[in-house]
Amino acid sequence: MIKLIDQDWKRCLTIFLASAALSLTTVGINSTPTWASKINQKIEATIQTLQKSEERWIQINLAKQRLIAWEGGKPVYAIIISSGKKSTPTRIGTFKIKSKHKSTRMRGRTYDVPNVPHAMFYDGNYGIHGAYWHKKFGTPVSHGCVNLAPNHAKWLFNWASIGTPIIIHK
Repeated sequence: MIKLIDQDWKRCLTIFLASAALSLTTVGINSTPTWASKINQKIEATIQTLQKSEERWIQINLAKQRLIAWEGGKPVYAIIISSGKKSTPTRIGTFKIKSKHKSTRMRGRTYDVPNVPHAMFYDGNYGIHGAYWHKKFGTPVSHGCVNLAPNHAKWLFNWASIGTPIIIHK
């Protein structure tokens, strides 16, 4: 009799643990993609809306390390960039240019760069700007900003205005 009770108990415990593990796995699988999916859906919807407009906007594709300047659905300028490296990634999302500076000083814990040309900030200290100190465009090397060759930064700076939408995605 004790062996039957012991076997029933083991079987119930095994079923319970398997169910718990399956539930935790399902929760773990669904939580991140749902969050990421909502951001991607918002980005895609914003792109579709902007492409139907006549508005100027900037699209940054981090996977391809490319920036495209758009006027509605028409691309008008495309360039290679350097975004943030893994330890200091460029933020994904929809933003607007909040301030523009022909030249500025940028400082962080591990850098202090004077005379950064054609900087346009869109989220705190995150911005798009010229980078005269490297030529590694096409490779993520920045501290989170979007680096452009100085001549491309100048063109974009002159083309965009405060309030210009910026869409950053992978």
